[in-house]
Amino acid sequence: MRKRLLMSHQTLFRNIDAFEIDYVPEFFNYRESQLDDLAYQVRPALEGGRALSAICRGLPGTGKTTSVLRIFAELEQTTKKILPVYVNCQNDRTKYMVFSRIYAAIFGHAPARTGVSIKSVMDAIGDALQQQEKSLIVCLDDANLLHYNNTLGDVVNSLLRLHQDYPGARAAVFATVSDMDLDLVTELNRWVISPFRPSDIYFPPYDADEIRGILRDRIRIGLYPGVISGPVLDCIVEQTMESGDVRVGLDLVKRAVLNAECAARTEVVEEDITAAYEQSKHVHLACTIRALSADERRLLRRIAELSQEQSGPLVSGAIYGRVEETPKVGYTIFSRQLRKLDSLRLVDLIRVQAGGRTSEVALRYEPEKVREVCE
Repeated sequence: MRKRLLMSHQTLFRNIDAFEIDYVPEFFNYRESQLDDLAYQVRPALEGGRALSAICRGLPGTGKTTSVLRIFAELEQTTKKILPVYVNCQNDRTKYMVFSRIYAAIFGHAPARTGVSIKSVMDAIGDALQQQEKSLIVCLDDANLLHYNNTLGDVVNSLLRLHQDYPGARAAVFATVSDMDLDLVTELNRWVISPFRPSDIYFPPYDADEIRGILRDRIRIGLYPGVISGPVLDCIVEQTMESGDVRVGLDLVKRAVLNAECAARTEVVEEDITAAYEQSKHVHLACTIRALSADERRLLRRIAELSQEQSGPLVSGAIYGRVEETPKVGYTIFSRQLRKLDSLRLVDLIRVQAGGRTSEVALRYEPEKVREVCE
């Protein structure tokens, strides 16, 4: 007879880390083309030169970070000629913080907290690259956040011109960008673009079959056989497609399995999925809001406030009239911001009249949760 009850000392997880956002799987499907493009950018550094820079563009949860980390892991395993450094710009939002992260990767510890200038940190990095004859590749993950606070150009320019003060120092930048309306090549100063000259690598949203395949692979790595059935996996995929963010699905699997364990069951049932989704859906919300500009967060928070104040549908024109900004943005910029929130699946835009400018705006999350995350 098949065992259905889980003992208190037992677990359904073979490797719970497989469901973490920063987990890098040994086999990463559905991004072969993008991985090939990244490998091409790295090739000159393997031959003793400088790697080519790149911009990885795609909505949140489309595999940009995992692809870069997959390439970085391969580099660490195969060569000592290249130093790959990952920088999470959600945490490191200043030039000093970015270069401190690079410094730590080279020397094994962060620079002293006081009395050390940014120039001293950069000089130490340049000198080390020159002496060790290593090529540096820096991933600026969510680089659009550095652009919003006018830091990105200075960071990229300083990295790519290290060789001017330290001949032989070689550096390249992989910038991941989740803002599909942001064209860095147009926005950055021409003095930055000149050494940058990035290739554009696009990461399209996963479709349902791809999300199912990714989750199935992680389930095979992270869970014991029989924990999640085919129909239950279909339910997880359906919930994940609400946001289109595979990270929601990974978190959903982990929470649903924990729910099953708490109920002492050896397999996940749909009730576990339903309960877990109330928390997992906020993974997309939190990650996406952190990647918005200050103006976009302000608009989203205002939509949430208005959603709480009135019971009927919100209309775009009325929202524009209530947006409190000084100076007030034009309606064209406001409309572009609304469309972006719609493309990120934070709101739904419903055209009221064909060919008109007015749309109904429906928030896809609880207003109080949106306001909380926007703070």
